[in-house]
Amino acid sequence: MTPTIDDRADARTTYGAALEPARLAAYAPGEYVGQESFMTAGEIRALAERAGIGRDSRVLDLCCGVAGPGRLVAAEAGCDYVGVDQDAAAVAAARLAAGDEPCRFEVRRVPPLPPGAFDVVLLLETLLAFRDKQPLVAAVAAGLRAGGRFAVTVEEGAPLTDAERAAMPAADTVWPIPLPELVGLLARHGLRVASVEEHSVAHRGTAAALTGAFEEHGVAIGTRIGCQAVDDLIAAHRLWVDWLDSGRIRKMSVVAVR
Repeated sequence: MTPTIDDRADARTTYGAALEPARLAAYAPGEYVGQESFMTAGEIRALAERAGIGRDSRVLDLCCGVAGPGRLVAAEAGCDYVGVDQDAAAVAAARLAAGDEPCRFEVRRVPPLPPGAFDVVLLLETLLAFRDKQPLVAAVAAGLRAGGRFAVTVEEGAPLTDAERAAMPAADTVWPIPLPELVGLLARHGLRVASVEEHSVAHRGTAAALTGAFEEHGVAIGTRIGCQAVDDLIAAHRLWVDWLDSGRIRKMSVVAVR
């Protein structure tokens, strides 16, 4: 029998629940808000502030997944928030988690973006998954009103080598970009970089803490999502620790203005 969206949403919820004790152990108190990334709640809030998100903002959260960061921003800013993701199961899980929070969600592959003009477009910890970033940036620029902001986190560095791709689980979603190349791409589509912050040291610490927590909780996690999934999770996080430690990859956040 083919799994239904509800079945896949349950599986996504189960996956998140299996990892949650380890994630709670890895983050400082109050810093874990359901994110599937190295960002802390404080970093999410700071980026939302840099992007000028307020009560009157119309905010589009691209590739929101289960939308932990987006739900935090929507709840605290009281903005008009819509999260989109191509994974129907993730969107179903996000809706369930949001409850009565002021959030709307849509299943959509991007690009293109939903119609309309937005004050802020968020893309958190997912630019990495786009091999060709040009169509995405073009769509974001077209979807922002004049003066609108694109707030994006960036895994900055040269493309992975063949050996690095072989070592990284799900390497087809790992496409770093040099920062000057990204800045040039943004400029070609009318987006001016207003601020850049680096998070490499902090995210190296978060990645290391998550690696240790996944190792410590590995048996319990494996009983729920399978041993191979746990092995891949730990292998990927070890690589991120190495890359961030060596400077092979830098973690940045960028706000660009149309």
